[in-house]
Amino acid sequence: MAVKGMPAATAGTDPEVACPIGPVVDIVFSRWTTPILWSLHTYGRQRFVELERRIARITPKVLTQRLRQLERDGLVVRTYHPEVPPRVEYEISELGRSLAPLFAHLAAWSADNLEKVERSRQEYDADSA
Repeated sequence: MAVKGMPAATAGTDPEVACPIGPVVDIVFSRWTTPILWSLHTYGRQRFVELERRIARITPKVLTQRLRQLERDGLVVRTYHPEVPPRVEYEISELGRSLAPLFAHLAAWSADNLEKVERSRQEYDADSA
Protein backbone atom coordinates (compact mmCIF):
# COMPACT_ATOMS: atom_id res chain seq x y z
CA MET A 1 0.00 0.00 0.00
CA ALA A 2 1.55 3.29 -1.06
CA VAL A 3 1.21 6.21 1.33
CA LYS A 4 1.33 9.77 0.03
CA GLY A 5 4.67 11.40 0.81
CA MET A 6 6.38 8.10 1.65
CA PRO A 7 8.77 6.30 -0.67
CA ALA A 8 7.60 2.94 -1.98
CA ALA A 9 9.49 -0.15 -0.82
CA THR A 10 11.19 -2.16 -3.51
CA ALA A 11 11.16 -5.94 -3.77
CA GLY A 12 13.68 -7.48 -1.42
CA THR A 13 13.85 -4.41 0.83
CA ASP A 14 14.04 -5.16 4.54
CA PRO A 15 10.73 -3.84 5.98
CA GLU A 16 12.53 -2.44 9.04
CA VAL A 17 14.78 -0.40 6.76
CA ALA A 18 12.05 0.52 4.27
CA CYS A 19 9.60 1.86 6.86
CA PRO A 20 10.44 5.56 7.26
CA ILE A 21 8.44 5.98 10.48
CA GLY A 22 10.10 3.12 12.37
CA PRO A 23 12.80 5.29 13.95
CA VAL A 24 10.20 7.91 14.94
CA VAL A 25 8.05 5.27 16.61
CA ASP A 26 11.11 4.02 18.51
CA ILE A 27 11.92 7.54 19.74
CA VAL A 28 8.48 8.90 20.51
CA PHE A 29 6.43 5.91 21.59
CA SER A 30 8.65 4.17 24.08
CA ARG A 31 6.90 3.39 27.38
CA TRP A 32 7.22 6.71 29.25
CA THR A 33 8.09 9.20 26.52
CA THR A 34 4.56 10.34 25.71
CA PRO A 35 3.52 11.03 29.34
CA ILE A 36 6.74 12.99 29.93
CA LEU A 37 6.37 15.06 26.75
CA TRP A 38 2.66 15.60 27.40
CA SER A 39 3.37 16.81 30.94
CA LEU A 40 6.12 19.18 29.83
CA HIS A 41 4.00 20.47 26.94
CA THR A 42 0.91 20.96 29.12
CA TYR A 43 2.47 22.32 32.33
CA GLY A 44 5.67 23.89 31.02
CA ARG A 45 9.07 23.83 32.71
CA GLN A 46 9.20 21.45 35.67
CA ARG A 47 11.59 20.07 38.20
CA PHE A 48 12.21 16.33 38.47
CA VAL A 49 9.98 15.97 41.54
CA GLU A 50 7.08 17.72 39.78
CA LEU A 51 7.33 15.34 36.84
CA GLU A 52 7.57 12.40 39.19
CA ARG A 53 4.33 13.49 40.94
CA ARG A 54 2.46 14.04 37.69
CA ILE A 55 3.50 10.66 36.26
CA ALA A 56 2.63 8.69 39.37
CA ARG A 57 3.61 5.15 38.31
CA ILE A 58 7.06 5.95 36.92
CA THR A 59 10.07 5.09 39.10
CA PRO A 60 12.80 7.70 39.72
CA LYS A 61 15.33 5.49 37.91
CA VAL A 62 13.18 5.16 34.80
CA LEU A 63 12.27 8.86 34.81
CA THR A 64 15.97 9.73 34.95
CA GLN A 65 16.73 7.34 32.07
CA ARG A 66 13.90 8.65 29.90
CA LEU A 67 14.76 12.30 30.56
CA ARG A 68 18.38 11.67 29.61
CA GLN A 69 17.31 9.92 26.41
CA LEU A 70 14.84 12.69 25.54
CA GLU A 71 17.55 15.28 26.16
CA ARG A 72 19.94 13.30 23.95
CA ASP A 73 17.27 13.10 21.22
CA GLY A 74 16.74 16.88 21.43
CA LEU A 75 13.11 16.65 22.59
CA VAL A 76 13.75 17.95 26.12
CA VAL A 77 16.00 20.72 27.43
CA ARG A 78 17.64 20.31 30.84
CA THR A 79 18.67 23.48 32.67
CA TYR A 80 21.02 23.28 35.63
CA HIS A 81 20.96 26.19 38.08
CA PRO A 82 24.14 26.29 40.23
CA GLU A 83 22.44 27.29 43.46
CA VAL A 84 22.52 25.88 46.95
CA PRO A 85 20.88 23.42 46.78
CA PRO A 86 21.31 22.91 43.03
CA ARG A 87 18.15 23.11 40.95
CA VAL A 88 17.48 21.29 37.67
CA GLU A 89 14.51 22.00 35.43
CA TYR A 90 13.22 20.27 32.32
CA GLU A 91 11.18 21.69 29.49
CA ILE A 92 10.03 20.52 26.10
CA SER A 93 12.21 21.78 23.25
CA GLU A 94 11.01 23.30 19.97
CA LEU A 95 11.71 19.94 18.36
CA GLY A 96 9.55 18.25 21.02
CA ARG A 97 6.81 20.84 20.51
CA SER A 98 6.83 20.06 16.80
CA LEU A 99 5.31 16.67 17.70
CA ALA A 100 2.07 18.34 18.91
CA PRO A 101 0.23 17.94 15.55
CA LEU A 102 1.17 14.24 15.48
CA PHE A 103 -0.21 13.76 18.99
CA ALA A 104 -3.35 15.74 18.08
CA HIS A 105 -3.98 13.41 15.11
CA LEU A 106 -3.42 10.37 17.31
CA ALA A 107 -5.82 11.74 19.93
CA ALA A 108 -8.47 12.26 17.23
CA TRP A 109 -7.88 8.75 15.88
CA SER A 110 -8.15 7.40 19.39
CA ALA A 111 -11.46 9.16 20.02
CA ASP A 112 -12.84 7.87 16.70
CA ASN A 113 -11.54 4.32 16.84
CA LEU A 114 -10.69 2.92 20.28
CA GLU A 115 -14.24 1.65 20.80
CA LYS A 116 -13.97 -0.18 17.46
CA VAL A 117 -10.66 -1.71 18.53
CA GLU A 118 -12.17 -2.85 21.82
CA ARG A 119 -15.19 -4.39 20.03
CA SER A 120 -12.87 -6.18 17.65
CA ARG A 121 -10.83 -7.56 20.55
CA GLN A 122 -13.96 -8.79 22.30
CA GLU A 123 -15.22 -10.47 19.11
CA TYR A 124 -11.85 -12.08 18.49
CA ASP A 125 -11.58 -13.32 22.06
CA ALA A 126 -15.15 -14.71 21.94
CA ASP A 127 -14.42 -16.53 18.67
CA SER A 128 -11.16 -17.94 20.05
CA ALA A 129 -12.81 -19.29 23.21
